[in-house]
Amino acid sequence: MADRGAGVDDPRTAQRSVPLALDPLDETASTHLIRLVLAQARRAGVGAEQLATVHGIDAAALAGELNRIPLRSLIRLWELLAAARPGPGGGIAVADAAPLGTLTTWDYLVTTGSTLADALRSAQPYHRLVTAAAEGFDLHHDGDLTVGFRTTAGDPAVAAMVNEYVLAYYLRRAREATGRAVIPTSVTFGHAAPRDHTALTDAFGTDRIEFDAPADTITFNAADATAPLSRADPLLADLLRSHADLVLATARPITGPLDAFRIAVAAAVADGDASLAAIARRLAVSPRTLQRQLSEQGTTWRHEFDLVRYEQAKTLLGEGRLTTAAIAGRLGFTDDRALRKAFQRWAGSSPSQLRTSGPL
Repeated sequence: MADRGAGVDDPRTAQRSVPLALDPLDETASTHLIRLVLAQARRAGVGAEQLATVHGIDAAALAGELNRIPLRSLIRLWELLAAARPGPGGGIAVADAAPLGTLTTWDYLVTTGSTLADALRSAQPYHRLVTAAAEGFDLHHDGDLTVGFRTTAGDPAVAAMVNEYVLAYYLRRAREATGRAVIPTSVTFGHAAPRDHTALTDAFGTDRIEFDAPADTITFNAADATAPLSRADPLLADLLRSHADLVLATARPITGPLDAFRIAVAAAVADGDASLAAIARRLAVSPRTLQRQLSEQGTTWRHEFDLVRYEQAKTLLGEGRLTTAAIAGRLGFTDDRALRKAFQRWAGSSPSQLRTSGPL
């Protein structure tokens, strides 16, 4: 998302930009945000059966920073949470459960600039670290600093919870970054006023909360927006932006069930327990259900297991650090002879030929 910087259109009137072509990454969210909302859904009483229908939230898929979960899975988690905990306060609870560092790189990007306004301007181009490009993040800095957010959630109750969380998140980070008891000059929500919004006035520290507004925003006064940050660190900020560039360039969107399954298999192989039952446990389904899901995708457990072992074998052989026997043991073969036999079936050549010729 382009950095609009100071003097951008007011989030209350800004138009959503529509990209001409979507990168697969644009429709995904970070594993950090998914884990945060998932944990709150579980605390709110959302059951395992309901969560099992949400794609890409198994432990293996959520283990790596480079894995990216579909936005539809994040929105579904918000829907389940909103159903389990309706009304004001649900989004606040999510922000309350997210101390500095929960969203890793993004959290530190928005707190290490020279001022709050500077930190948010510098972080804005990296908003996809957290969520999808379509989930709009707007800034307006002309004296006071206004942060706006536009979720793609279609259900008004779900959108209200998402925006409540986002605005509470930025207030929390403003307080953590400045070391001040920051009170926003105003908070606006696009949804209708609830019967009782005491939870919101308590959380935001103000009764200057407007409903049925053109946009969902939080505004900080000029003094708070330009106050020196106690966590300011220009060198760290540069390192964080470099790391953010690397993460975005190498991220792995988990676009379908097979992606999540293959990640689970790779993790299980690395852990030394890649049985069908072990993989099913990682994915929170029964072995029979897993086999049925694979059949629906036009593949089988054996084929996918072989595919993962073949890719890992090529990587390990290409590195040249382990013997063939050691690689065989790591990948679950009985001995190096079994690995050579499998490699002949996979590639029509021997492992030693790969070592000689380089990666296939």
